[in-house]
Amino acid sequence: MNVTRLVSLLVLLTLAPLFVLSQNNTKVAVIAYYNLENLFDTIDSPDTNDAEFLPNGKNLWNTDKYYKKLSNMSRVISEIGNEYIKGGPTIIGVSEIENRAVLEDLISTEALKNSGYGIIHKDSPDYRGIDVALLYKVNSFRVINVTYHELYLDYDPNYRTRLQLCATGLLDNDTISVIVNHWPSRGNDEKYRVSAAQLTRKIVDSLYTVSNNARIFVIGDFNDDPVDRTILKVLGATGKDHKVEDKGLYNPMWKLFKKGVGSLAYRDSWNIFDQIIISKPLLDKNSKSWFFHKAHVFNKPYLIAKDGQYKGYPLRTYSYGIFINGYSDHLPVYVVIGKYIE
Repeated sequence: MNVTRLVSLLVLLTLAPLFVLSQNNTKVAVIAYYNLENLFDTIDSPDTNDAEFLPNGKNLWNTDKYYKKLSNMSRVISEIGNEYIKGGPTIIGVSEIENRAVLEDLISTEALKNSGYGIIHKDSPDYRGIDVALLYKVNSFRVINVTYHELYLDYDPNYRTRLQLCATGLLDNDTISVIVNHWPSRGNDEKYRVSAAQLTRKIVDSLYTVSNNARIFVIGDFNDDPVDRTILKVLGATGKDHKVEDKGLYNPMWKLFKKGVGSLAYRDSWNIFDQIIISKPLLDKNSKSWFFHKAHVFNKPYLIAKDGQYKGYPLRTYSYGIFINGYSDHLPVYVVIGKYIE
């Protein structure tokens, strides 16, 4: 099959809950990531710093706003990659969620209740009480192993941030691993993100130790761009596919960034902190297993502010403390992968 014709061929598809089958006998799956920007419930959690998102808190957060937020987030997720598969991505990593309960509410919404999502989640030690998690279609991805990795810093032993989640399982009987990240923000010195990158690289290396052909997706909000040192040098993710070394990583978001495409905006410029990075075996389009096809930023017009000071920016939930019923300050990203049917 000529992979470059995959998109046009997918117009003539037979839809199935698991994958899309093209006329050229190719299965397709979608791996995505979305920073949900403070998906908090309205219940006071004594172990987390959720005061801003309580009915009497700074944001006057209440049930009506919460359910509007759930509806907005579920609409977006249900539409990610819908030119390839319906009902949302096969697997999607999320961040800035308060707990498992908000994820259960999310996948129970009208837009997602028939998508068949399972949840992988553990509370993080993050001082704000926000976590990462993985949603996956249970009839597509069979979970084999899940590990959680905490970032310990010798130079700041009291620092607490999000766990890094690594899930390994079978996608159509082939093993893949997904590492979900939300690295320290740019309010911290770069060394914090360097340490996070070192931890992620350690997880990648452990997966490569198990198999030289490990199919790994490193996804998340890295709070750095594909050209920054943490991504290029520390994590070792190159944006040039012909330069990926054995046991290396390829970052398809690099090309998007070079074209001016972004997932969030700040001071009239675009960044692409939200990325999906893949291991070298996924570049083998002659493989009998899963191979990388294309990377996207999901930037539908309804996700962009139409007016005001932040016209052209992602339409977020609050603007200057006022609830505007938006979505997130980040746009989702996703990659399409394919596999030939024998």
